[in-house]
Amino acid sequence: MMRLPPFRYHRPTTVAEAASILAGDGPAAKLVAGGTDLYPNMKRRHQTPDVVVSVQRVDALHGIDADGEGLRLGASTTLRQLERDATIQETLPALHQAVRSISTPLLRTMGTIGGNVCLDTRCNYYDQNWEWRRAIDFCLKCEGDTCWTAPGSDRCLAVNSSDSVPVLIALDAAVQLVGHKSEREIPVHALFRDDGIEYLDKAGDEVLTGIRIPAQGALRSVYRKVRRRGSFDFPVAAVAVRLGMDGDEVDHARIVLNAVGSTPLRCEEAEALLVGRRPDDETIEEVATQAYKPAKPLDNTDHQAAWRKKRIRVEVARALKDLRDQFATA
Repeated sequence: MMRLPPFRYHRPTTVAEAASILAGDGPAAKLVAGGTDLYPNMKRRHQTPDVVVSVQRVDALHGIDADGEGLRLGASTTLRQLERDATIQETLPALHQAVRSISTPLLRTMGTIGGNVCLDTRCNYYDQNWEWRRAIDFCLKCEGDTCWTAPGSDRCLAVNSSDSVPVLIALDAAVQLVGHKSEREIPVHALFRDDGIEYLDKAGDEVLTGIRIPAQGALRSVYRKVRRRGSFDFPVAAVAVRLGMDGDEVDHARIVLNAVGSTPLRCEEAEALLVGRRPDDETIEEVATQAYKPAKPLDNTDHQAAWRKKRIRVEVARALKDLRDQFATA
């Protein structure tokens, strides 16, 4: 049995108190909500914080609030709550698809949307127990000095495998961050760095308090996920697409990939290729071919990298055809 290492545990009741503890303890402290990512990592000794700060008792971090401008999701709102919410199902179908694809019903009851946004990056050489990793002399992400995915690399190439993130980027969502002496709101895409270790552009004392999603109006969105099993597994390739139509022509396109690199990837060239054109089969195949070009998966997750790259083209095409059909039958 793998056991947690010793640590001090705090349960603040306000965001200010949580941020203050994080600021005081610095890198020795970790924030936790549902714990479905951090605690398994601690058992495998990926992280060994001296202090764990739980935000479960912070009421301001829970709930789904709607107004005329869209929705605000409290960071500690569980994935199960989002999955069951009628407003999410009706107005944000891509987010609903992404959330209900995460892990299993039991873990969705525990896991939170903020935790999924901040999900640790993954790699076959990293997501192992301490003894296994010691046998290969550890890796660049934890205790070692070599990225075993690409030994010549000077940075970690672990993969961002969050299901919610590509959808939130496609929906133009923003995250709200509150620190000990600061408060800011940034687009979701600006939260991420292209680095498997320092993958979040977030200060150590900052608490992700909420996610703001603007009203989508007539825009439609869809999420597609590739994995070996129909549940539990992380994505090995993921696509989120948002589309707007003006008559028979596309007047808005957003295509975001994930699980094919250390950071989510927006396909701006493919989007530009689609806008102003009719989404017929030929155009969709052209756009899908352009969208898969920047994807650079490596052999550090399930399935072969070359196959995962090809699946991006397939899933982008399927997503676009799905949205085209939705507009046609509206």
